[in-house]
Parts: sequence; structure tokens; C-alpha cells
Amino acid sequence: MSAAGMMMAGGTLPGMLAQGIAAHRGWIALALAALVLLALAPLYLSPFHVRVAQLFLLSAALAIAWSLLGGFAGYWSFGHTAFIGLGAFVAGLVETGWTWPSPALAFAVGLLAGALACALLAGLIAYPILRLRGIYFAIAMLGVAQVLGELNNSIDAFKGTMGIVLPQLAPRAVEPATFYYYLLLVAAAVTLAIGFAVKVSRLGYGLLSIREDEDTARMLGVPTERYKIQTFVLSAVLTGVLGIIYAHSLGFITAGSVYRTDFSLNMIVYALLGGMGTLIGPVIGAGIMVVLTQIVLGRLLDTHMFITGALLVILVMLAPRGIVGFVKPILARWRGGFR
Repeated sequence: MSAAGMMMAGGTLPGMLAQGIAAHRGWIALALAALVLLALAPLYLSPFHVRVAQLFLLSAALAIAWSLLGGFAGYWSFGHTAFIGLGAFVAGLVETGWTWPSPALAFAVGLLAGALACALLAGLIAYPILRLRGIYFAIAMLGVAQVLGELNNSIDAFKGTMGIVLPQLAPRAVEPATFYYYLLLVAAAVTLAIGFAVKVSRLGYGLLSIREDEDTARMLGVPTERYKIQTFVLSAVLTGVLGIIYAHSLGFITAGSVYRTDFSLNMIVYALLGGMGTLIGPVIGAGIMVVLTQIVLGRLLDTHMFITGALLVILVMLAPRGIVGFVKPILARWRGGFR
């Protein structure tokens, strides 16, 4: 049955979640085991490797947030860094613009304000920009990110050039790198859980039908515009929240440190390498690229990006559907051989 057909088959959200959990028991058990291992990791890792693990969690979560729109619906965004920067700066301005009883309260209010700002921006531009498809949508989103970055730099009140010093959230007894590692671990787990809920719901099947053939999905009664707008806003909010946490881990931000085009490109690379339209794919892609760039090739300085790019091209040529798409049929044949 096509994705549109499965979506039209119906079912309540709790029922579809229950079916999804039952159908993915193995993956959920694996995810929970990985979560436990990741929670214990800082006890055994050096400070450098904690920071590498922190980068992995951020990268994986951002790739999942991007993949809700790009991987599930097929709307590739080259400008998701717009929401990283917007969330970070709105939160920073809120936290430093008033006197708060505690850094934790300032962070909570800033997080809410940044998330709302991302939702508002996504909601305002969603209808016109989502009427574009393919490369036109991708370039339009790149333009949105460029405009926001320039506004941040040009308007003094936004402090894009001077920068913002963010309050330190880590307690004195805890290393900041370890604190932000656990904060990112929670954020990544929540992002993955939300992604799973979307994937097994009517919304998820609707997005897949849009990716397969949007015009046919609309003819079959799928509310394509509503699903695209909902997913665009959700993806923007998740990306903005992750951007806020990233900004706090830096401690000081300028427009150049958060409105970075490479953030958007990396999200695409991680999802493409791991497997589009999957949840585990972006995680695998992020893990491979972070290990390659930070540990294996990190000491090669000027040449490591060239080698990384060449390896990425080779991997994509060998597995055009991503690592998950390459491995899945092999595992299916292996399991079938033991029946």
C-alpha cells in the first residue's frame, strides 16, 4: 500500500503510536540501550571526547529536525540555519535584556521566546515559500537565512556584530562541557521521540505521500498544505531550540557564529549519508561524519576537508539510498536465511 493509502486508512494518534511502538520494538530497545550508554559516557571519556560527543548529539538532533521536512516530505531546505540563529539571538536578547532571579529562569524564558519566534517566522513564511518545490524552495530558504543574518548584523539592537555574552547555566560543581552534553542528550532524545511520533502518525504517512507524488496525494484527499505547514513549523521550532542550547554551550555568540551556511549543509549531508526518510539514518550519518572530521582526520588540518569530501562522494556512490538503504536489504536476506 502506498503512503497515501496507509494515511487514508486512518486511526487515532494513540492507536497509531501503539502500533508503531509494537512494530518497532527492536529499534526502540536499541535506542534505549544507546541512551543509557550515552548517559554513562562522560564518566569514561576525556574532556576532548566529551566535546566530540556533544557535537555528535547536536549534529544528530539537527539532522533529525531537518529530516522531518527534507527527508519525510522531500522539501530540502538550504536555510535551516535561519532558525538556529533566530532562536539563539531571541533567547540571548531576552536573557540579557532583563534582570532575572536565576540563570535557570532566564534560560527557560529565553528558550520559550526563541521557540515562539521560530514558530512565528515559520508560520508567516510557510504558505508562500512552501508553494515552491525542489531547488526553488531550497534556494528560497537559503535567502531567508541570508536576510536574517544581514539584519542581525545591520541593526544595532540585535547585537549581531557586537555579540551577546550568555549566562552560564552549569552549576559550579559540574564541568560546563559535561553539563551541556547532558542537556544536548535530553534535547536529542526528545527530538528523536517527536520524530518517531511523526513518522508513525497520519502526519508521517501524509508527508511520505507528499514526497512520493504531491499532486496525487492531494487528489486522494491528503491535506498536503496543512501537513507541510505543520511540519515546517515543528522542524523550525526543534531547530531553534537546539540552536539556543548550542549558543549557551558557546557562551558568546555573534551573527557569524550561528547564521552559518555549513550548519544547513551538514544537516543535509548527515541525512543523505545515513538514509533519507528514516530516523536512524541522520544519527548514523552524523556519527560517521563527526568521527571522521573530529577524530580520524582532525589532525590533518588543511587536507582533512578534502579527504572527508572524497570519502563522502564514494559512500554516496556506493550507497545512493544511504547507509540504512544499503544495509536494510542485506539484513532482510540474512534474517530470511535463518527462517
